[in-house]
Amino acid sequence: MKSEKAPDPNAVHPVAGYENEIYVKPTVTNPSIVVGDFTYIADSEFESHVTHLYEWNGDRLVIGKFCQIAAGVEFVMNGANHQMNAITTFPFYTLEAWDMEPPSPEDLPLKGDTVIGNDVWIGQNAVILPGVHVGDGAIIGANSVVGSDVGPYTIVVGNPAKILRKRFDDELVDLLLAFRWWDREIEEINALIPILTCSDLEKAKRELGARLWSS
Repeated sequence: MKSEKAPDPNAVHPVAGYENEIYVKPTVTNPSIVVGDFTYIADSEFESHVTHLYEWNGDRLVIGKFCQIAAGVEFVMNGANHQMNAITTFPFYTLEAWDMEPPSPEDLPLKGDTVIGNDVWIGQNAVILPGVHVGDGAIIGANSVVGSDVGPYTIVVGNPAKILRKRFDDELVDLLLAFRWWDREIEEINALIPILTCSDLEKAKRELGARLWSS
């Protein structure tokens, strides 16, 4: 059904009258969280799902466009990590009245930015650990704990998350990564919906390929 309205990446509520699903980008206030257009979460707010994000660690959470984040998902950032190369992991320096200077960054297991690609589906109650990179089109199963990188168009499940399977053959994955539908204009994406939602993958491959090579 053709809508009379154009999709708006700056709208907070993409479903009229329903507050427990929001587009994330227009709600973010923390400059260390970067989210692309039309990524949504099944909740009325987002930033409480990002834990241990402390300015002094310098890490960021970067999420691409058109991601689908279920309820209960948590992004655990580097501030959750404790020093592991000494006798104790107890963080005396973070607590009042203990005589300890903060350890040097080299002594902390800091893993850099957490980066989620485009069109990633993260299932309910999944946990993404610090520094993980998740490729475009990946699927994270419900209740999974993701501690290592996930390739594009790969399904991972479990604790720790393990590869279940690739979603598509290498030819289609390469085509999708080259086509990058999520970076197209809204009007073109609307026109592409019949292809993007087609279960005949060979047909979709032909049509996307034809569009890519003619552009």
